[in-house]
Amino acid sequence: MNGQASHLIIAAGGTGGHMFPAQALAEAMVSKGWRVTLSTDARGARYAGAFPDAVERRQVASATFARGGLGAKLAAPVRILRGILGATLRMRREKPDVVVGFGGYPAIPAMAAAWLTRTPRMIHEQNGVLGRVNRVFAKRVDVVACGTWPTDLPDGVEGVHTGNPVRGAVLERAGAPYTPPGDWPMNLLIFGGSQGARVLSDAVPEAIKALPERLRHHLRISQQARPEDLDRVRDAYADLGIRAEVEPFFDDIPRRLSEAQLVIARAGASSVADISVIGRPALLIPYPYATANHQVANARGLVEAGGADRIVEMPGLAGTLASAIEDILTQPDMAAEMAAAALGVGVPDAVERLAALVEDLALKGRS
Repeated sequence: MNGQASHLIIAAGGTGGHMFPAQALAEAMVSKGWRVTLSTDARGARYAGAFPDAVERRQVASATFARGGLGAKLAAPVRILRGILGATLRMRREKPDVVVGFGGYPAIPAMAAAWLTRTPRMIHEQNGVLGRVNRVFAKRVDVVACGTWPTDLPDGVEGVHTGNPVRGAVLERAGAPYTPPGDWPMNLLIFGGSQGARVLSDAVPEAIKALPERLRHHLRISQQARPEDLDRVRDAYADLGIRAEVEPFFDDIPRRLSEAQLVIARAGASSVADISVIGRPALLIPYPYATANHQVANARGLVEAGGADRIVEMPGLAGTLASAIEDILTQPDMAAEMAAAALGVGVPDAVERLAALVEDLALKGRS
């Protein structure tokens, strides 16, 4: 390329679920000497603060049909078309080597422009079901990289299993030795999204209360909960005489994961990836209202491998949880087998796999 650095455009936005794996790829490609540009909108830009300084941030016009009133929905196509036009004109000038989309409406302009200009392109889907935007482009890209395996794909589309990139703090504890449950302090980690799920604040303390006292005596609990639920969850554990840390957010989840004998969590793609890379037994309670039921799909691989049990959110959840917790914490051999099975489906080199696909696409585009 006449001495010029290869150029990657990353198209992502909407939520941290799209932006965090995009950030991981940006870091990897910058370290390889690539020029990297992030194409997103104002909302996505809020998640871009941790991207490497070398990454150019480029805000594009885009919109979602999922929020706002009738006026906003009617204006969305106009904003998206304006963004596509601007991205196409710029792409014709710059001629990037590869464009990678991570989903979210802000990815539409750059991905559409890549298709129109026949630029080598791929998408990465974090969940076990393609999101709306990635589904639109699945048949219009060269590669569909899948963070969750298996992934439900449209007919005629083949995916490449790359895994979901995880944070460096998770990689530092990848495959950390597991201490099976026994007659010693046992750590139970509960989290559901960045601030905890209301249903977990309701059900888990009730489940713990239903456990035999001899088992409760050994528990040490870390639980994420919404701010409005903190006091009642803390009080519930205090009444049981259990040492518990209950906070809206833990910034040391990787450490707590590595020290846990059992994890109870939603089945977000990043949560499943973290649990698998570190390798811990889990009870996964998929969010029942997730788009296209994608959290059930996210849990599938880990459950089928034997690393987790999937529990349906329904009346009687506390009783179901209590039985599952007791089963795992009173059978150390089974718990150790679950930890090993979880580790077996982890993909600690996910970002390296993604980077290799980018480099391969760039080579094919030059040939």
